[in-house]
Amino acid sequence: MGTVIIAYEVFVLNSRRPAAALFLALVLSVFPICRASGFPRGRSVSDLYAQVNAKNMPLGERIAWFARQFIGTPYDRDPMGEYVTRKAIVADDRVDCMYQVFRSVELALAGTPEGAKRLALLMRFKTVGKLSPDGKVLNYEDRYQYGLDMVLSGKWGKNVTATLGNTETVQTSPRFIEKGVPSVQILPKGGICRAIQQKLLKSGDIVFFVKDPARRVVGEVIGHMGIIDARNGQTYLIHAHGTKETGGVVTQVLFGDYAKSMPFIGIIVTRFD
Repeated sequence: MGTVIIAYEVFVLNSRRPAAALFLALVLSVFPICRASGFPRGRSVSDLYAQVNAKNMPLGERIAWFARQFIGTPYDRDPMGEYVTRKAIVADDRVDCMYQVFRSVELALAGTPEGAKRLALLMRFKTVGKLSPDGKVLNYEDRYQYGLDMVLSGKWGKNVTATLGNTETVQTSPRFIEKGVPSVQILPKGGICRAIQQKLLKSGDIVFFVKDPARRVVGEVIGHMGIIDARNGQTYLIHAHGTKETGGVVTQVLFGDYAKSMPFIGIIVTRFD
């Protein structure tokens, strides 16, 4: 995992999207690097890489490790997301649930701060991100705005929901029906604790929380997301807990406890093997 090229080879194999390799070559050769921002707890991204690269962790453990570094980070209350409003690739001072997942995975897949930013141009967009000469993102309108788009893209790991227990079929929304995706399979709320007890969830798994169709506002199927951290016999969820109205903080909680009281009907899980 010492270089972004090696890390991204893992990503390409998991996503089975050969064209992504071409995108990466384009990003590495053409796009400039935008300026890094601060990181939680006052440490630089370079310092974090110096620490984690020496550990030779499996990819899932790396994703969970980087997710833990965000614990305590204030919730991003910008309705669009500060990184979008600022047209920035890196905006680590305040995060919402999507950005925290974006950044934790990108940092884990790459081996350097610059590599993580270049990967972001590939992974956050339906096509590929474009930067201005001064490092501003030019096409955030092409980003993944909905969690289900991330799942369907294949860029954010393999959908392993069906391996976790008995699934249920849930309708999507008009915007996905138009794309030929009228329904998705979810692990219902009642099956989450069984999956935890059987230790089927792994560190680095991305958990997408599915909203009840009756509670959707703008056609969103996924209402929240976070990252699994399985350690010391426990299964934790690391997520940006809060709302745009009230704020919040990135926290780590026992996933079983969260699942019992969560306002969602089930989950979809993706994994980088």
